[in-house]
Amino acid sequence: MKKNLFFIVLLVMAFSGCTEDPTPKPNAYLALEYPEAIYKSENIAKMPFTFDRNALGKNLRTKTLKGETTSYGINIEYPNLKGTIYITYKAIENNKTYLNTFLKNAQNFTQEHTQKADAIDEFEYINPERRVYGMFYDVGGNAASQSQFYVTDSINHFITGSLYFYAKPNYDSILPASHYLQKDIRRIMESLKWKK
Repeated sequence: MKKNLFFIVLLVMAFSGCTEDPTPKPNAYLALEYPEAIYKSENIAKMPFTFDRNALGKNLRTKTLKGETTSYGINIEYPNLKGTIYITYKAIENNKTYLNTFLKNAQNFTQEHTQKADAIDEFEYINPERRVYGMFYDVGGNAASQSQFYVTDSINHFITGSLYFYAKPNYDSILPASHYLQKDIRRIMESLKWKK
């Protein structure tokens, strides 16, 4: 009886093992498609500048911030992408000390992400006709913010901005959304005009 059972098990294993060789499956990529950006000029009454904003960015929120200088905050929310671009405006008010402090703070804020970032790429932006000078930072890796920027006219105005997602930083997962919103940030910088 034991020999028959052994023989049956051996036959079952022999027939079940006669399949095709396994072939590796190709890598799967997440196919995320976002609508083409439609930009419109944003002119907020109390803000001393205008810029182009993607119509996909909803719930534009503005607030007056407390501090030593005139300061405002603007949040452009992207509910479908689960992200927000935070923009802060500060008046320099003809004080070079403020400009130097604002520049150091903006640069230090970006450098704080070096612990989690794989790389930080800097892209200088200069538009002398519009008096807009600044820097865009592309932060790679699992940092809390994937992009930061600042722009100034070097005399009266200073703006900083950063991109955050409402999720634990996982660079591979948020990369498509991050690239999409980085284009919006660049458009904000390139379209920015001072009212005075």
